[in-house]
Formats: sequence, structure tokens, C-alpha cells
Amino acid sequence: MIRSPIADQIWSDKYRHTTHEGIHLDADINATFQRVADALAINEEQAGPWADRFFDLMSGFRFIPGGRIIAGAGTGRDVTLQNCYVSPVIEDSMAGIFAAVQSAALTLQSGGGIGMDFSTIRPKGSKVVGVDSDASGPVSFMSVWDSMCKTVMSAGGRRGAMMAVLRCDHPDVMQFIAAKGDQAMLRNFNMSVAVTDELMDAVADDTTFDLVFDGKCYDTVRAADLWDAIMRSTYAHAEPGVMFIDRINERNNLVYCEELAATNPCGEVPLPAHGACLLGSMNLTQYVIGPFGPFPEFDRIRFKADVAVAIRMMDNVVDVSSYPHDDQWATAQDKRRLGLGLTGLASALTMMGERYDTASGRETASRWAFELKVAAYWASMDLARERGSFPAFDKAGFMASWNVKSLPLALQQSIAEHGIRNGHLTSIAPTGTISLFADNVSSGVEPIFATEYTRKVLERDGSKRDEEVSDYAVRRYRNGHDIPLPDTFVTAQDISPQAHVMMQAAVQKHVDTAISKTVNLPEDISFDHFKEVYRLAYDNGCKGCTTYRPNAVTGSVLSVEPTPAAVVPAAASHAPAGRPDVLTGTTTKVTWPGSVHAYYVTVNVDHDGRPFELFVTSKNVDGADLMVGMTRMVSAVMRRAGDLAFVVEELKAVADPKGGQWYNGRLVPSLLHVIGSILEPHVSGVAVPVVKTEGAACPACGEHTMVQKDGCATCLSCGHSACG
Repeated sequence: MIRSPIADQIWSDKYRHTTHEGIHLDADINATFQRVADALAINEEQAGPWADRFFDLMSGFRFIPGGRIIAGAGTGRDVTLQNCYVSPVIEDSMAGIFAAVQSAALTLQSGGGIGMDFSTIRPKGSKVVGVDSDASGPVSFMSVWDSMCKTVMSAGGRRGAMMAVLRCDHPDVMQFIAAKGDQAMLRNFNMSVAVTDELMDAVADDTTFDLVFDGKCYDTVRAADLWDAIMRSTYAHAEPGVMFIDRINERNNLVYCEELAATNPCGEVPLPAHGACLLGSMNLTQYVIGPFGPFPEFDRIRFKADVAVAIRMMDNVVDVSSYPHDDQWATAQDKRRLGLGLTGLASALTMMGERYDTASGRETASRWAFELKVAAYWASMDLARERGSFPAFDKAGFMASWNVKSLPLALQQSIAEHGIRNGHLTSIAPTGTISLFADNVSSGVEPIFATEYTRKVLERDGSKRDEEVSDYAVRRYRNGHDIPLPDTFVTAQDISPQAHVMMQAAVQKHVDTAISKTVNLPEDISFDHFKEVYRLAYDNGCKGCTTYRPNAVTGSVLSVEPTPAAVVPAAASHAPAGRPDVLTGTTTKVTWPGSVHAYYVTVNVDHDGRPFELFVTSKNVDGADLMVGMTRMVSAVMRRAGDLAFVVEELKAVADPKGGQWYNGRLVPSLLHVIGSILEPHVSGVAVPVVKTEGAACPACGEHTMVQKDGCATCLSCGHSACG
């Protein structure tokens, strides 16, 4: 089976070792895998044989390390191979706050995402002793992080990888909940409320709930009202997410030596201060024997052996990675956290003849997660015999933890005797990008997003073409033949909210840390039914819940509208039409964020109503010559007749390298995109289906194909993911 072109594009754009001058140092994908294998085997006594085993595991796409590892290992660049970090505890002082901002900036600059718990900052209006002033509260300071992140992104850092957490009992929780309702605020953050068991019990009992800080009660509210505020916000615009913080801590392997208050930006790894998450995924599709046949099987023997090699690889990453801060290095060394997960689960289920949204499918998925967990713990125990346990290992505390007590008795006894190399071992990430890289298998534990879809591909000459993208299992099933798919191929939009949650719960009970999963909801779901989704997640042992309902702020799933009645364009001519003495037109004022003066966009039309010329005027001096040049070129094209749809397409596809801006309630990629949108109503003769979405344009390619896919905002055209 031929690999999907998007898989190779992801490799070339994101993982191929390329110099700043554009020289490719990785000749092909196998060269990339060899580079990574050699880098991770460097501290092995027998580096060559282990490098060979690492290479075999990756080149067969049975194990895919996290993107940071593939992109950075063996390149000689001073970048972190850890995916994300959690900030140090933010001290409640001006010096402490800005020290945390600096720490976050350096972490983002090195390529790591970062999560922060803002619950340690005093609430708005409380007295600041010594300066006789009132505190502005955590939400106001979050804007400082947001601006910093945007600046770091402009310098080439990782885009938007931050998570903000606030406890549900913080006095400013209502302001936190409402913050993302303002489309201009905190756009570089994911946000989650740390919900306690006390709140959930108070909601169930319809009692009151105290909002406290530093032992002082600032307010007492009806618990159901607070919960409804959280729910109405995420119902309206998909944030904040909810993390069940007490369960996260109770089921932490290291509960005896740390407290968890925040997570990485995608939410699958709760971490202590200075903690790091190290991710990689086993690709389940590669272990199905006899797919789609009468008796498919899962190759458990090979899976177990491969998990052991993957754990060894990831343990080596802890030692060979760079770290932005010494405290991050020390914490990683002390606890040696790993996050080995699964990807391709939904694709593998279809290959086994199982439906994702059935009890049988959930049972199979749960069994795979259990086998991953057991194999990972055996492997880490074996590593401890060879290399020693992680320094923070305390036998009594570790053996008493919730996850360890659920292991087979023989494994528990072996850990008690020999110790264990890693404090945590399993986590399930969204894997949006690496699943595309692995030939478009389904992501993490998400259902198949779409069996097939069309993406826009930008060619080197500036033209665009449509390219069909299909799920890995779909191509395996058809094997070159256009035959109907069986009903086992269900997609994210076909599955009930309850089925989404129950799959998350079925897998969560066998995962050390947490799962990044999005529950897709219909736009017309009632608010009461929406709330039931979160209660179902809590009652069934999930550590958090994230939902996505199409909305005006974050957008909706792409749809293809019927082709409008085509207007036959005038025949193209190489000679420009002569300009009449008088033309009618419209002028639109554009107030562009960051610009001192407004822009005035004028479109003049001829006597047939066809756009004839374009002017953009402003008192802004910077870039004025380029703007004049652009408008003269566009006007020259207009005066030569023909179909002008491509002009609009090209203008709207331009993405500002400094990032998009909020304009008229939408995130747009550039000022030129706005100009294209103003021109669009004047252009006739569009003879192609109109792909429509209310979501943001892709910050990487400019296409309006950003959708909520696999737990992250993902571009269907270029594969860009907000999860990095």
C-alpha cells in the first residue's frame, strides 16, 4: 500500500532535519529514524545493536516517538526532547509572577509547551500589604503570559502551547470561567478548571460551596450555580475544560512525594512543579494479523516485546534531552516520568471487525490499554534491575498507589523486590500530527475523524490542487478498489456523546496519568443533556472531560455547500480594458490591530458591476510601497477580464508570519486576507464548491480548514496542529 502524500509532507515539513539554508540533511524517512535511533542509543553500552532495534521499531511505524524527539534528536540543536512542562509554583508577589513569566518564555523558546496553576495568585481586590493597593487577580496577570507567548511565537517558538488552570474554589473562578468568552482575550491559552470532589458532591446535594484563598472565605455560592457557569461557558465556546483534581492526585503513583495542580497543554499528563512530559505512542494498526478477515488477531507477543524496546528508548530520552531550566532537569531525573500511549485505536478496531461505539469495541480497547500498562511496568522493572530505580522511589509509598495495586500480583512482587525505573509509564496524547505521519491512522483513542476528505495543497508555483486523504484502515480495506465500507467504519460525528465518554472511561482505568480526548457533540444538544456528559465522565472514573460543540467562537466542522449557479465569465484578453472616466465603488474602513492608522479599501466596478480596480490607502508608512504594488497588480488582472476567483483565493491564503489577528470577531491570518474578503462579494463566476467554515484560518498555510480534530485544532490542508 502506497503511503498517503500527507504523511510524507508531515515528515518533510516537521521532522526532516533541514538547515536554516534549506539543505536537507535527512535523505529520506529512514535517515530520520536512523538519526533518532543513534541519538537515543548513545548512552547504551552496546550502542550499535540497540540503535538497530530502535530503528526497526520506528521504521515499521510500530512505535512513533513524540514529535519533539523525531524533530530534535541527533540534530545537534539545543532543543528539548520533552513535549511539555509545568511551571514552578507561581509565587504571589510581583517578583514571583514575573520570574514565572520568564521561566515560561525560556521553556516555549526551547520548543516545550507549558502549563500553569494560577490558583496561588491572590484574588482581585484583595489588599497588597506594603504598597497600599488592591490586587488585580490571576486573570489580569494571565494577559502577561499571553502577550509573552505571542512574542515568542513571532521569534519562531512553539505556537500557543500553554495551559492555564484555576481551582474551582478560588474567589476569581467566575472571572476565569468567563475569560475566553471575550474573543480578544487569552488566545494563546487552553484553560481548565480544577474541579474538586467537594464541588461535585455539593452539586449533587444542591448545597453551598465556599470560595477561599489562603484560608479566608471570600464568598459562598450555590454549588449548582458555579457548576452551571462552567458548563454554560464550555457549552458556548468549548472552554474551560474540566479536570477532576482530587482523582488525579489520589491515583498518582507518586502521591507520597508530590501534589499535582496543573497539566501539560493538551491535558493528558498532570505534572508537579518543574515536571516534564515525555510522549510516544504504540501504533495498534501494525499489530492486527489478518485484518478485515474472518478471524483477525492482535499480535500480543510482538506488542509486548516492542513495548519493552519503546520504554527503553524513552528512558534514554530523559538523559539525552536538553532542558530549559536546571530544576526541570532535576525533576526529570528524580522521577523519570514517561508517557507511552496508543494511537490508531479506532483504525485498529475496524481492522478487527469491531465498532468503536459498542460494548465489544470498548472491551477490546480496554484490553489493549491493560496489555500496554502491564508490558510497560514489566519493562521498567527490568530496567531497574539493570540501571536502578528512579531516585524518588519509595517502596512503601509506590506499592500502595492506586495504579500499582491494580497490576498482576506477580508484577507487584517483582517491583517490590527489584524496584522500578520510572515513576509513571503510560499516558495517551492526542497524537494528531504523528498519526498523520504514521500514514493517517486514527489519533490516540479518538474515533476516526473522517473516512475521507479533501485537502488543499499549495504547489511551488503558487497554484493549488485538491488531494484526497483517507484513513489508513479505509485504504487497507479497499486496497485499491472503490468498494462500500462496512458499518464498523464510524466517525467522530456518528458517535453518541455517551459512547465517546464510555470509551474514555474504559481506557482510563488502565492509564497511569490521563487521556487527551474530545467528546464531539451536536450543535443542537440541549444544555441539560450537555451537562450529563460531564457527570457521566465523573461517575465513570475519568480524570477530566473536554467537549466540542460547534459554536460561533471556535468554529464548526467543515461543510461543502452546493455549487452556486455559475456565471460564465467574460473571455480573457491579454489587453487591458480602457478605464472609463467615471466608476462607481465602495470603500471599507479596516482598523487593523497594531496599526496606528486605519486602512481604507476601495473596490471600483465597471458598468456591468464587475470589479475593475482596487485601492488601499492609509497614513501608515511601513509597507506602503508593497501595498501599492499589490493593488496595482490586482487592478491589472481585473482589467484583463477572466475569472477573478483565484485573486480572492490567493489574497485570503496569505498568512502573516507574526501570526493572525482578531478582526470583526474572527481570527484572520493577515491584513491581505481581510482585503481578499472585502473583494470577494464583487467577484462572479466562481465555478467550484465553496468550502465553508466559521473557524479560524490556519496560521501555517492560511487555508480555512482548521477544525477540532482529535482533541486539537488541526488543519486539514497542511496538518498543522495547535498541539505541536
